Parts: sequence; structure tokens; C-alpha cells
Amino acid sequence: MAHLLGAEALHLEYPTRVVFDSVTLGINEGDRIGIVGRNGDGKTSLLGMLAGRIEPQSGRVTRRGGVRFGVLGQGDDLDPAAAVAQVIVGERAEHEWAGDPAIRDVIGGLVSDIPWQARIGELSGGQRRRVALAALLVGDWDLIALDEPTNHLDVEGIAWLADHLKHRWPKDSGGLLVITHDRWFLDEVCTQTWEVHDEVVEPFEGGYAAYVLQRVERDRMAAASEAKRQNLLRKELAWLRRGAPARTSKPRFRIDAANLLIEDVPPIRNPIELQRLAVARLGKDVVDLEGVGMRFGEHEVLREVTWRIGPGERTGILGANGAGKSTLLGLISGALKPTSGRVKRGKTVRIGTLDQQFSQLSQIGAERVRDVLAQTKTTFTIDGRDHTPAQLLERLGFAREHLAARVDELSGGQKRRLQLLLLLLSEPNLIILDEPTNDVDSEMLTAMEDLLDSWPGTLIVVSHDRYLLERVTDQQYAILDGRLRHVPGGVDEYLRLRSEQDAAHATDRPDVASQPGSEQPTGAVSGAQRHAAQKEISSIERRLDKLTATIEAVHQQMAEDDPSDYERLQQRADEVRELESEVEQLEERWLELSEQIA
Repeated sequence: MAHLLGAEALHLEYPTRVVFDSVTLGINEGDRIGIVGRNGDGKTSLLGMLAGRIEPQSGRVTRRGGVRFGVLGQGDDLDPAAAVAQVIVGERAEHEWAGDPAIRDVIGGLVSDIPWQARIGELSGGQRRRVALAALLVGDWDLIALDEPTNHLDVEGIAWLADHLKHRWPKDSGGLLVITHDRWFLDEVCTQTWEVHDEVVEPFEGGYAAYVLQRVERDRMAAASEAKRQNLLRKELAWLRRGAPARTSKPRFRIDAANLLIEDVPPIRNPIELQRLAVARLGKDVVDLEGVGMRFGEHEVLREVTWRIGPGERTGILGANGAGKSTLLGLISGALKPTSGRVKRGKTVRIGTLDQQFSQLSQIGAERVRDVLAQTKTTFTIDGRDHTPAQLLERLGFAREHLAARVDELSGGQKRRLQLLLLLLSEPNLIILDEPTNDVDSEMLTAMEDLLDSWPGTLIVVSHDRYLLERVTDQQYAILDGRLRHVPGGVDEYLRLRSEQDAAHATDRPDVASQPGSEQPTGAVSGAQRHAAQKEISSIERRLDKLTATIEAVHQQMAEDDPSDYERLQQRADEVRELESEVEQLEERWLELSEQIA
């Protein structure tokens, strides 16, 4: 494949530390690369050097002649006085951009709800982010670099962006670099993963799931000092194989490799034991919502919500931005009073909330972390073992040297770690997590999930991080048109319902086709096509089973054949090659069909 960009012997350091030392890497046509690593290890700096925005102390970055490189940073430099239309399509005439299906698709996927003539300075931070992303994606690029592109996107927006990037270029052309903590997005889009750590960039084949598998294999051979990280990643791998149904939609060779590693790993949670402990702590009554409605002035946000939250339930809440998720959490916690219906809480319920604003830390900003921990309970039991608050904080990836820092001096990720720790130490029996992945890297997310696995209580999570939702919750509800609805099929079912809802609204509003971005996404699969694809997938899987058995039988025959009969052995070897070639073709077709109906 043709070369797009290369970096040779890059060295970058700041006055306090070396970030990279002699890093060499390359990007070719067809590469879809996810960049992962702890906060502060240099992911954004790496992207800055490759894009030419940061100058390394030594080494060089080279591009193939004529390569068009588009970059989305974490911030934006949009003109506050410019209109949304001007930022996205520039001075192009309406008939020019409106006649381009690729541009219409980007507008419909990202900014269809933003007024076309609104000024950038009037928009919220989330709206500005989507405008900046749309302005980049309508361009014609050979290589795109995205730094946290899923920030401020809801589940639907993230799903649209993943689909757009998967189909933006023909196969084996174009290049993508993406930094994100959204592990579902990494798995969905990326074919390679670069881990940034300890002044180096380490490449892995595949998306997040494959990266975890290879990390486990590498760490199994590491020194004893890596045992803690290894066990955590093995547990994560067990989730990838046994957890959400989406994670099992992988080629069989990957599933078999994962099974060998996790055959002796217990389930990530013991739901029966956790529910028993939850009932003991909570009783049978937690929170009941009976015919609850909520309106602000003339705007009705929720209506006729009836939900009995039981002890030990682990529930994820889905919904578009503005659908009423935070309002629902406020009603459950008691921060809001319903305008109709009633909310009943059990007498023993103790609610703890992890919010987006770090409100739990607002009163202790001037205190040192060690002093804050000294005021808490002395031990916390996880998996039958007692841990001190300092040990828990270290388990969450908090460096010991930061114990002397004042709370206000901590980074966003460090504050999130401390906020979660203080929440757990307050011993609530109902935890509400409102967008807990903000300012958090993938290792912190894994550690957070590990702690929550052994926490006995009721858990309610609102997050656009699909991976987290599927990982820590056992059921999902969705807010659709102000009503709360159970979605047994999880995020996939929710996205299907939202698509049907949008189609129904478009039918009710015949003028919708004239609005920017109102077109249906290209490549949508009809019910009949989906049924046919699923039928073919089943047929392929049956054929793969037969081929695997045949290959094993031929290998057995080769072992029993006369070793001096070279002609017979050659025939057997040729037969195996033909069978393996058919297996490879079928797996490619299996992947193609799976992507069509995803």
C-alpha cells in the first residue's frame, strides 16, 4: 500500500520531562489507527508532531507529495461572528453543496438541529464542536487526524461518525488517526492501535478488543511487577468475550484465541451474590416512579414515566441530547420535584451521585488530597480484601506523589478519580453516574469498571460511552418522545427505534427534504436485505464449522500417512491450502455482511 506519512527518530521533551525518545512510525493508505494511552503520556503531542503543529527537538516528519491532511484538535479556532453555513460550506453556492450527497450526509449526521444561519458565538460548546467536525469532514482529505472527536456527541452521533469513517474512503485508501477514550468507537473503526507509554509508541494489530488481547499476551510474559495490570486486563478480556452481544460478533479465529486465554477466568460479576448483598443493604424498596411527568414552563420533558427500580439493578439510560436523561436522574435523586405523578424512595436508600461538574469537590478545593482521605473511613472492602483510601486511589491510577497536591491543583482526570473514590467511601447503596467518562483515559475507565464490578448496590448510568454502558450495566432503558422504554436489545435496539422515529417524523413533515442534512443516510439496509444478510451469515457459519472439521481431519490423515510417500503428503498439503483459502474468503464475506447490518 502507498505511503502517506512517516516519522523518523522523533524526540520531544519539555522542561520537566521527556515525552518521546526516538520514535519511528509510518502511516499507509488504508490504515485506520486508534491512539490510546494514559492522560499526559503524549497522545495529543504525537498528533501535533505528525500534523506539523509541534516541532520535535530532533527527528523529522515526511509526507508523500500532494497528501491532503485534515486535523481536528481538542479546541477550535472558529470565528465567533461567522455563521454556521459559512464555517461548514464556505462561499460555495447552495446548489453546489446541496447537490453533493457526501456534504449533505455530513450536515445531516452532525448539525441538522443547529440553525443554519446562527452565529458561532451564540452556540454551546457541544454545538461548536459538531460544527468544527462537520467543517473538517466536508473537505476532501487523504489523511484525517481526530483528537477526541466523540466529545459532545450522543450515541446516535457517535454511531453516525463511526459509519461515516468506515465508508469515507474506498478499501485500502485514505488514512485515519484518532485519539479517543471511546472504546466501542475504537473497535468499530480502527484496524490498528498505537499505545503511547513510557516515551515510546507501541503498535498493535486490530481495534480495542484485539489490543487488549495482545496486551494480555505480552503481560503474561512480563515481570512479576506487572501482575496487577495483567489481572485487570484479563478480566477486561473476559468481558470482551462474554459480555455484550456486540463483542461476540468477531471472526471465529479471534474468538478461539480469546477463549484459550480466559477459559479459567470467572465471570466478571456474580449477579446473584451482588443482588443478595444489595437486598440486605437496601431492602426491597429502592425508588418507584409512578406516572411521573416533568415540564419546564410550556416544554414537556417527561410524561407518564412509571419505573420501579429494584435492589441490585444495574441500568443504563439512553437518549439523545436534550431528551431528559439528566432530568430523570434529578427526579430519582430528589434534586427535582415532578410536576405530575410521584416519586417514592425506600427508607434505607442512600444516594450518591457522580455529576459532570465535580460538585463533590467544590467545598474541599483548598485541602490537600492526603488530608481529604484522612477524614474518610479507614478501609473499604473489595473482593473480600480491605483497602485503605490511598490504596484505592492508587488502584484508580492516582500517583502517590499527587497526594500532597491541593484538590484545585489536580487535572480533570485526577479530580474524576478522587470524586469517584469519595463517592464509594461515602457508602451509598444507590449510585448515579452522569457522564462519568469525561476527562478519563481508558486505563482509568477499566479500573473504574473493575471497582464497580464488586460494588453491591443499585447502579444507574447515563453515558454516551457505549462500551461503558454495556460493560457495567445489565439492562438499558431509553427516553423516546418523553417516555421511558425498556430496550432489551440495548444500544442497537435504541438506534433502530430512533431511526424509525426519525423516518416517521420525516413522513409527517413533507418539507423536511429541503432542510440541510435531512436526507436519509446512504447505504441504509432494508428489512428484507437485513433478513437475507442474516440468513447468509448463518449459512457461512455452518460452512466454516464444516471446513474447520475437514481441515482437522486432513491434518490427522497427514499424521497417519507414510512419511516417505511425498506425493500423498503433497496432495494433502494442497488440499489444506485450498480449504484454508475458502475459509479466508468466507471470513471476509462474513465481516462484510456483519458491517452491513451493524
